[in-house]
Amino acid sequence: MADLTSLLAFRWSPRAFDPAAELTDAETSSLLEAARWAPSAGNAQPWRFAVGHRDDETWKRILVNLPVDDQRWARHASALLVGAHVTATPDLATLAGQPAQQAAYDLGQAMAHLGVQATALGLHVHQLVDVDSAGLGADLELPAGVRPLVVAAVGRLGDPFSLPEELRRRETGLRRRRPLAELLLR
Repeated sequence: MADLTSLLAFRWSPRAFDPAAELTDAETSSLLEAARWAPSAGNAQPWRFAVGHRDDETWKRILVNLPVDDQRWARHASALLVGAHVTATPDLATLAGQPAQQAAYDLGQAMAHLGVQATALGLHVHQLVDVDSAGLGADLELPAGVRPLVVAAVGRLGDPFSLPEELRRRETGLRRRRPLAELLLR
């Protein structure tokens, strides 16, 4: 394998989170600051975030909009973070005319930066895109033109043996990636 920074090499998406670990305000700010500095087309920064800390009202509103199977493990995360992107709105001139596809791509950049920063802080992030976007928008009372796209469960590693059998096998199995040669278009 090519030389890879440990921040990327050790990043992974666990399902076993420590149900007692808390995310500090400084850690939350650090994650959001990393996302804020992500590149975006025309420096539009079309991302918006909602953060719920375990058991607060925002966290509960986010959790109920996840698939039931994912709620089983995501409920142990220290925080649930919604990543949304802004579609063109009249009050944000820098976003006017920016295609939603570009805004979603830029949100992905911000989420990647957040994930790398989490690794640097000794935290883990598991991102979910199979979420009820309409439900999240309504339950979080998001403004028109802000589309939730991803929920990130954030926290410290927990005990994989606390997971149901089928998730435990996935959690403790070897991480696999496609060989680089398979990823190159010819």
